[in-house]
Amino acid sequence: MKDFINYILQFGDLNQQQIDLIINKATVLELPKDAYFSEAGKIAQQVGFVLEGVIRVCYYNNKGEEITKYFIVENNMVVDLESFENEICSNAYVQAITDCKLLVFSRKDWKELLDTIIPWEAIVHKIISKALRQKVERRSPLVTEDATTRYVMFLKIYPNLVNLIPLSYIASYLGITQSSLSRIRKSIR
Repeated sequence: MKDFINYILQFGDLNQQQIDLIINKATVLELPKDAYFSEAGKIAQQVGFVLEGVIRVCYYNNKGEEITKYFIVENNMVVDLESFENEICSNAYVQAITDCKLLVFSRKDWKELLDTIIPWEAIVHKIISKALRQKVERRSPLVTEDATTRYVMFLKIYPNLVNLIPLSYIASYLGITQSSLSRIRKSIR
């Protein structure tokens, strides 16, 4: 819980009463490896904060291939924002790729926090803005760089993931085949 409070306080000030209210609304969710936090075809019902583990966001393209869009590591928020905010069916899967522990807020409790704590909306907006900036910064080079450079950048951004998650997810994220990823890994050792 302390990690979450420290995280949100980076984005704005809250008094102890507001922090206590937030803590009271949060529940801990143990999400086993391969389980879904939210699923395509369903409306996202919760907002989470990753305390332990790694989550990925993926979808299936029109050829039925699974594409990993991005990874969410510890001390970051997780939500299918468009689905959650607009109450529409998601087109992505949010899946634990390791055993995960999350702090979770239901839609009702999240809305109550927004309605009750004046600075909460501004804090949430800053968190979302930072996450979107990071996503763009991480994805943009993947379009313009060669596969080896993309992999090296991946290692800089996510230094601990390569030993935690299947290489097929990394290859999908980088937009290359698993055999290409294996060749690249061998060439840079």
